[in-house]
Amino acid sequence: MNIVGITACPTGIAHTYMAQSALEKAGKKLGHKVMIETQGAMGIENELKKKQIESSDVVILAVGCAIEREERFNGKKILKVGVAEAISNPQKVLEQAEKLMTQEV
Repeated sequence: MNIVGITACPTGIAHTYMAQSALEKAGKKLGHKVMIETQGAMGIENELKKKQIESSDVVILAVGCAIEREERFNGKKILKVGVAEAISNPQKVLEQAEKLMTQEV
């Protein structure tokens, strides 16, 4: 699967990056391509390009606060989870994304 997503926590420091790392590592382990944009204290980092979003199978929003430019994902299958869930059980999050991908929008 080709997965894109955003991680963001209220303070935008540690948990944002921990969730990004956990999802990317679990994705690699499961054979998925995972690209994660972070939104936090430093603003938007690793900003997803339009082409990356368009070619994605599913979008994971691992967030604990409002994010910027969420409308970029209109029409895509979106899985919303908490930042803590992405950190503590990233494989489960990716399995949920796999199930979502097989469902009709």
